[in-house]
Amino acid sequence: MLLLSNMTLYFIGIGLADEKDITVKGLEIVKKADFIYLESYTSILQIPVSKLEEYYNKKIILADRELVEKQAEKTILKNAENKEVVFLVIGDSMCATTHVDLLLRAKERGIKTNIIHNASIINAVGITGLEVYKFGKVTSIPFNNENVKAPFEVMQNNLKNNLHTLLLLDLNPKEKKFLTIKDAIDYLIKQGMSEDQLCIGCARIGSDNPAIKKAKAKNIKDIDFGNPPYCLIVPAKLHFMEEEALEQWE
Repeated sequence: MLLLSNMTLYFIGIGLADEKDITVKGLEIVKKADFIYLESYTSILQIPVSKLEEYYNKKIILADRELVEKQAEKTILKNAENKEVVFLVIGDSMCATTHVDLLLRAKERGIKTNIIHNASIINAVGITGLEVYKFGKVTSIPFNNENVKAPFEVMQNNLKNNLHTLLLLDLNPKEKKFLTIKDAIDYLIKQGMSEDQLCIGCARIGSDNPAIKKAKAKNIKDIDFGNPPYCLIVPAKLHFMEEEALEQWE
């Protein structure tokens, strides 16, 4: 029999750029919480964690993959049984499978949960001018991709159905390793993508200084996009409004 906790585990998206992207509702919860964890492996902050701590006036505990996936019962979930706990997520709180898994484990232990959403890369790519509802399956390109076919196959299937493809690029914030747009293009070309395929490279979407460039694959490789995080878009057939919107990124 589950013992229902009177406390709550909050999953709060904090947006894509800086300390002020959190919602008013999310900030009010953070300020009252006993423990605050920041998931630190599916994306990266574009500011130091200290900026969050200063703005929230709270100490933040970094939660890496090991802690969330293997140690949560001893940390996050244990604390949430008798304290108010916040699990901060860069972007939206529920876009990664690992966060859904933590939510389900909390429910299994009888811990109340509450989800506060925010902007995600999934919808923020609308800044490019591409119609968001014309995106197909989202995929990611990992670091060690020599024998990996899935991302290219997802892109091909999307193109066959006249759907744009958003490719998320692998990252390891702990080791400060980031798959670059050049790396992603090299992978796709090796898999069989034409060097003349139109691509849109993006960096730091959601910030005050995003980098967005439209070019053929063979040319976009040579563009310096600055600091991460990165993503790559391979568009399908463009509507005339999309074509016009993309002209700003040439």
